[in-house]
Amino acid sequence: MAQPPRVPPEMFRFTSTERADLHTAVLHAFAEAGERLETAPAVEEVRERLRATGWYAPVSEQDLAATLKQLAGWGLLDVIFDHGGSFATAEEYERRNLRYALTRRGEAAVAGVRHAMAMLASGGALRAASLDAIAERLEELDGLLRDPDPGRDRRIFACLRELEEHFDGLRGDVRRFNGELQRLLRAEGADLATFHEVKAATVAYLQEFVTRLEQRGERIAAALEAVAGHDVEVLRARALGGADLPRWPGTDHVAPWLAARAERWEGLRAWFAPEDGSEPRVRRVHDVARRAIVSLLEVLDRVCEARRRSSSAAADFRTLARWFAAAPGEDDAHRLWDAAFGLGSARHAHLGHADAELVPAGVPWAEAAPVEVSALLRSRGRTERMGRTGKVRDVAALKAARRERAEKERAELEAARAALATTGPLRLSQLGQLGHDTFGRLLDLLGRALAERPDSTGFRRAVTSDGRVEIVLRAPDDGAVAVLRTPEGWFRGPDFLIDVRTLGEPWAHGRAAGA
Repeated sequence: MAQPPRVPPEMFRFTSTERADLHTAVLHAFAEAGERLETAPAVEEVRERLRATGWYAPVSEQDLAATLKQLAGWGLLDVIFDHGGSFATAEEYERRNLRYALTRRGEAAVAGVRHAMAMLASGGALRAASLDAIAERLEELDGLLRDPDPGRDRRIFACLRELEEHFDGLRGDVRRFNGELQRLLRAEGADLATFHEVKAATVAYLQEFVTRLEQRGERIAAALEAVAGHDVEVLRARALGGADLPRWPGTDHVAPWLAARAERWEGLRAWFAPEDGSEPRVRRVHDVARRAIVSLLEVLDRVCEARRRSSSAAADFRTLARWFAAAPGEDDAHRLWDAAFGLGSARHAHLGHADAELVPAGVPWAEAAPVEVSALLRSRGRTERMGRTGKVRDVAALKAARRERAEKERAELEAARAALATTGPLRLSQLGQLGHDTFGRLLDLLGRALAERPDSTGFRRAVTSDGRVEIVLRAPDDGAVAVLRTPEGWFRGPDFLIDVRTLGEPWAHGRAAGA
């Protein structure tokens, strides 16, 4: 299990002092100078860098010197003595002799603050482009590893870095989006129209991302297995050869670099193709998106219900009490009671005659024969004495019959899907004779596909509600007409070009193109 990082206690102390703004501005000025390859500025140069970075408040020489000394005491700045400079006076030597530069801890502190501010300003997203980019980089690595030429090592290194950046971006985006989604579900007091608009946009956004998530995940898993077939150690070795790491005495850059690559690769495998056979984490994203859609709809129902009821029960009772107080007389108060609660002493209106067929339906209640009312109805609220509880009916046979019927329906559905599955595009007219149930499934798939807009190539794509079967459809260019025959009759329509397949399950008995 990975241990939590231990942050040096003085690393971010500059953000919580009374002069936190000045401390942060000074470190930012050093970082900006480092990006321009300007190192070790003197005190006067630091003052100029402050103005260049947007700090216009006056800073005395004593305050700036104290700030630099404090940052150096926290290990964020190095103090360098400039022995090679020329100074006219002893005072000038004291003022200009010292130069400052960021330490590694200082660089890390500035990077941490910038990353934190970027995280606060950024929003999460479910970007399908990140999944496509990961798959493309893995497929490119597969092709590069097939070529033993050492000249390809630098491209392997660059491709591996791009892969890791896309994967890190995907994980961060999913994590932030899930956090924002949970905050949206907890939001209270939002305007109904605004919440409805946000909900509709979020649900559409989630549905668009989830539609082809399983296919993209399978593509990445297949590419991962292809790269792993070349031996991951070979991949890291060739990427290390193209990384051109510096070779400094007493410093080992290779071992940490290889450890970081191994950790990233394990994370990528855990997300898309775990080696232990466990469920890939990308499927949890699918489940989270599905549950989020349902939760958003439930929250919207609760908001609508709360807005529909303009007052609370306590307010209703207070209003009713005022009406009782303003009633002209006792009879009026009784009528108000009956209208408000519908309760009265007579509780036998549900009782019927012993032989209801002897009393015509059109006979008024006042003219009908009387019925017997048990004395217990008045005193106990029930018509007869309570007897022994009846035996619980055995429903084992009913459950077995329902289970058998459900299994039969499932088998019929799988048979219909297997009959319609293809191994490539084919015309409707090539399907031949179809069973009645199979024909019904075909009409459902055609209806879903025709309800979608065609893409730039003219194809329409649709997926069943359970996400298992996909149909790709294109209108005939030649205007051909297909006639399909079933035991119940025949169907005549355009001879569409279709391709039906089950997502994630290769068909062993699919209908071949041209068959």
